[in-house]
Amino acid sequence: MPAAKPVVLVTAASLAPEAVAILEAAGYAVPCTSAYPSEGELLAAIARHRPVALLHRQGLINGTVMDAAAPALRVIARHGAGVDGIDLAAAEARGLTVTRAAGANSRSVAEHAMALMLAALKDLPAVTQGMRDGRWEKTARMTRDIDGVALGIVGYGAIGSKVARLAEAFGMRVAAYDPLLPPGPLPGPGERITDLPALLARSEVLSLHCPLEAATRGMIGQAELAALPRGAILIHTARGGIVDEAALLAALDSGHLAWAGIDVFAKEPLAEDSALRTHPRVLPTPHLAANTPRGAVGMSTGAAESIVAVLAGRLPALPGAVVVAGGLRAAA
Repeated sequence: MPAAKPVVLVTAASLAPEAVAILEAAGYAVPCTSAYPSEGELLAAIARHRPVALLHRQGLINGTVMDAAAPALRVIARHGAGVDGIDLAAAEARGLTVTRAAGANSRSVAEHAMALMLAALKDLPAVTQGMRDGRWEKTARMTRDIDGVALGIVGYGAIGSKVARLAEAFGMRVAAYDPLLPPGPLPGPGERITDLPALLARSEVLSLHCPLEAATRGMIGQAELAALPRGAILIHTARGGIVDEAALLAALDSGHLAWAGIDVFAKEPLAEDSALRTHPRVLPTPHLAANTPRGAVGMSTGAAESIVAVLAGRLPALPGAVVVAGGLRAAA
């Protein structure tokens, strides 16, 4: 009887066939959990499969989950760029390697951010609802010109810089705040602003593209929203915990913010009774900005290729893939 194949466990209900093929060609079995698995389901799946790697799409990977997979587990590969669903300190303490598919979905997310931005600037949700309600607002409603609108970008990495390029093509005036970038000119279009309050004060549209970490959790709250010009628009395709959602709703209710286009939420899936689903000034989407054929395949194959490389003792080929070196510390 042949020995069972080592397992790469996918923490979601599916994985792109291209990524499954990469892992299977390398000799791994690739079972999946259900969507958004609970800790209990993850522990049960780990007990059943004893994985050597976790390909993390949904759910939370904490120290309890890592310990349950010991000693076989060697690598946790994030399906995407954000690693806030993985306890990095716990992984470091256990000598595990953590990777991410950095940049694989950047174009898809940037395009989604622009779609939300353009729809909000042109009041499209309200205009189309008026048509459905039988109104003809040809002369009763004015929308905005996009050319000349001041766009503030928080986070000027792979996604933020692409948003800047798209916005520049529409004639928007781009400025960016990113304390993680080295000093000097931005690596793309726009003006560098080194002070977040200064960026907020000039941003008719604010678009968030920073990671969720201790320094950014709750970064956009009541004071920050109040610092935006009246009638400003918030576009949020980064991570839900960055924005205080209660403060956001209050700013929308008061009329201080005109619109919020939101793809990410503090708790996902978003509760069915959440006011963010039904607020007339919110354009909500279910964390699908990266869900294009190119984005989905890029994230999946990037994660799969990183797993194959790490398990073979090599650095992943994808630039910026290693978040926690773990067992690759010598190679890194």
